[in-house]
Amino acid sequence: MILQSFSSEETIRIGEKIGSHLQKGDIIALQGFLAAGKTTITKGIALGLGIDEDVTSPTFTLISEYYGRLPLYHFDVYRLDSVEDFLNLGSEEMLYGDGVCVIEWSEKILDVFPEHTIYVRLEVNEDNSRSIHLENWTYGEIL
Repeated sequence: MILQSFSSEETIRIGEKIGSHLQKGDIIALQGFLAAGKTTITKGIALGLGIDEDVTSPTFTLISEYYGRLPLYHFDVYRLDSVEDFLNLGSEEMLYGDGVCVIEWSEKILDVFPEHTIYVRLEVNEDNSRSIHLENWTYGEIL
């Protein structure tokens, strides 16, 4: 499924729709270049999970936790060097826990994801709009 976004507000709304469908144990593997909208769509996913807190990129903290309808574990693995670094964070407990995981720069650790992982690739188009590709999405139409 490919969705189009023409503003950050629209990307947040798409994320919110995604978040409203998510269930315990879901993993969202975000992919896209710098400034593609990974944190922006995560803000929407958090809203869809009923989270009121301001979501920011966990680039330096590596993991941020938020609580709503389900816990949200927001990872940014950009600064990690290996899958082992990711696993040493205690991430398996979160990947297979009671919440939802959203992982920015997931292409660095593809080997750790279970089969049911939902992949979201964000691409910046020439007109500065975003193409949002959802792979392995099983919850029906977004919009």
